[in-house]
Amino acid sequence: MPSLKTRLMETRVLSCELAAPLSDEDQVVQAMDDASPTKWHLAHTTWFFEAFVLKRFLPHYRVFDQRFEYCFNSYYESVGPRHPRPKRGLLTRPSGEEVRAYRAFVDEALARLFDQELPAEACELIELGINHEQQHQELLLTDILALFAAEPLKPAYRQASPGILVGEQAPLDFVAFDGGIFEVGHDGDGFAYDNERPRHGELIRPFKLATRLVTNAEWIAFIEDGGYETPTLWLADGWNTVKTQGWNGPLYFEEADGGYMQMSLMGLRPVDPASPVTHVSYYEADAFARWAGYRLPTEFEWEAASASVPVEGRTLGKGHLRAMPAQGGAGLEQMFGDVWEWTGSAYLPYPGFKAAPGAVGEYNGKFMCNQFVLRGGSCVTPEGHMRRTYRNFFYPHQRWQFMGLRLAADA
Repeated sequence: MPSLKTRLMETRVLSCELAAPLSDEDQVVQAMDDASPTKWHLAHTTWFFEAFVLKRFLPHYRVFDQRFEYCFNSYYESVGPRHPRPKRGLLTRPSGEEVRAYRAFVDEALARLFDQELPAEACELIELGINHEQQHQELLLTDILALFAAEPLKPAYRQASPGILVGEQAPLDFVAFDGGIFEVGHDGDGFAYDNERPRHGELIRPFKLATRLVTNAEWIAFIEDGGYETPTLWLADGWNTVKTQGWNGPLYFEEADGGYMQMSLMGLRPVDPASPVTHVSYYEADAFARWAGYRLPTEFEWEAASASVPVEGRTLGKGHLRAMPAQGGAGLEQMFGDVWEWTGSAYLPYPGFKAAPGAVGEYNGKFMCNQFVLRGGSCVTPEGHMRRTYRNFFYPHQRWQFMGLRLAADA
């Protein structure tokens, strides 16, 4: 396994590679309140290492620019005041060139940090910083997609490879699982966020889980059957969102002659019927499951079902980004790396949960309210950043991430 220093530097390089196809103009704009500019992602992940690692563990470290803490702190209240999230797109200064210089300055300091023997706490914070930056690599891509989708020219982040369409849709089938008390949560072997612990037993009743994700073809049938016009399919808040936001299909869907188009990181492309549907909210996933006569799995059913499935995502890197989901094999062979899969579970603490001490304790625990859990990772989740106990979480109306669903039912 690569050393901590190697993994850190590889992660730092990958962020810059992901930003390389973008102009400085691309990197400063904020598409919506939920998204952040690329330049902000590059600077914030750098500030994280400066604030939590270098200032504490590198003797005589000199901060690059004291003003950057206000600009690039995200939500760490205990650190101090910060620039408002919805106004990150107004940060035309510091310039892209200054942010790149900031990254180079911090990277050089991080390299020097390894010239000394590091205490365990420093290593743990570096590991957290690597995983934090990987999260922002995924956000960087989904946020640039949100921006390019709003552009009248509908630019592509990268060009599509030949033969990108998936083709024939696999039949919908289910795998049955016996009930019982299952151990869920992280076992302590390797990195995990605090919200994945402690490992504990959960009672799960017999259930069935679909062998594949819901596809675009099935979602189009939902649309054409009046799915977005039938209030009895929707939770009250979901129906209110449909009406106030004018939803009539997944995010980035557009009707076209003879079918639908959808904006992707490879530009505006025809919707592949056999590909997993993506960019749907929890509200939409719940309504579709009800329309189809099924339900969403709980996060514990999902984790128990994934026990025999290899955690194999897609390589995210220069020249390797898939930029759109592609269905895996049948029989639960692929539960990682296509789309984040909505579950029916509210994002809540596990029994005995304790947030990490200090400012980094704000990372997960304070968001355990009014959000739902997603599992599995997406086509833009970095390699090595997926595991079966990973608990992603978003508000039920959000859908700009690569979010889809897998159906479940009681056995």
